[in-house]
Amino acid sequence: MEAPSPARLYAAVAGALLLVLGVVGFFYDASFGSLDRYEEALGGLEVNGWLNLFYVAVGAAGLLVAGVSSRTYSLIVGLLFTLLAIVGWGDTALNLVVGLLGLAAVAGTPRTKRELKPRAKPAGKRA
Repeated sequence: MEAPSPARLYAAVAGALLLVLGVVGFFYDASFGSLDRYEEALGGLEVNGWLNLFYVAVGAAGLLVAGVSSRTYSLIVGLLFTLLAIVGWGDTALNLVVGLLGLAAVAGTPRTKRELKPRAKPAGKRA
């Protein structure tokens, strides 16, 4: 049996972590007020209703696509969370770690044969 790729491992682990983080965050703060108002939870982690919902959605998506398109998930989540860390929305340290690990997982995962496959030629052209 083949070892899972870094992107597949990232999608599964980050997805599970974010899903649990989002669900636990609702126990601390479930209000959907202002985007820039946070409550501290779990030793300094910033949470609010919007962040909790975001973490649940991104985490669930990671678990759903871990075996199918984990490289694409890792790239999108890596870029998104790195951007969120730069902008400063939510817990910037968590966002930066999740984002950079996603980008590292993409860099460590080779493209599949399906991704490298050339596109079909248009129907009207002959070689």
